[in-house]
Amino acid sequence: MKSKVIITNRKARHLYHIHEKFEAGIALQGSEIKSIRAGSVGITEAFCQFKATDLYVINLFIDRYKEASYWNHSPKRDRKLLLKRQELRKLQKKVKERGRTIVVLDMHMSQKGFAKLTIGLAEGKKLFDKREDIKKRDLDRASSRRIKM
Repeated sequence: MKSKVIITNRKARHLYHIHEKFEAGIALQGSEIKSIRAGSVGITEAFCQFKATDLYVINLFIDRYKEASYWNHSPKRDRKLLLKRQELRKLQKKVKERGRTIVVLDMHMSQKGFAKLTIGLAEGKKLFDKREDIKKRDLDRASSRRIKM
């Protein structure tokens, strides 16, 4: 059984070269998982940052759950990511290199029903790299149209 992808960050793949990918769990409050299952999530502005030795996701928007009454969560709070210690050390060392950052690529539900984030160690693309990607995508579309005819 495969995991169910809830939302993907297409903008991240356009703006960054992704070098490595990691799957991370998220420390959530009670009403947040219900909002995630309902699909009320926004990850386009989300990024990851180290605070001491822990990795946190910042600007991850999880909408308030309507039936949670006064036990609701704040939508844009910082959430701790759950990774193995050796993965955290590896990421922390790589992020110190110039121009590297950690971006959120997608959110999915695992087979056991846990919410997981796929994060990527990324480096920003230059403008000419973006143009090259657009040209390549257009050529691929044009060639696929010719084949279908």
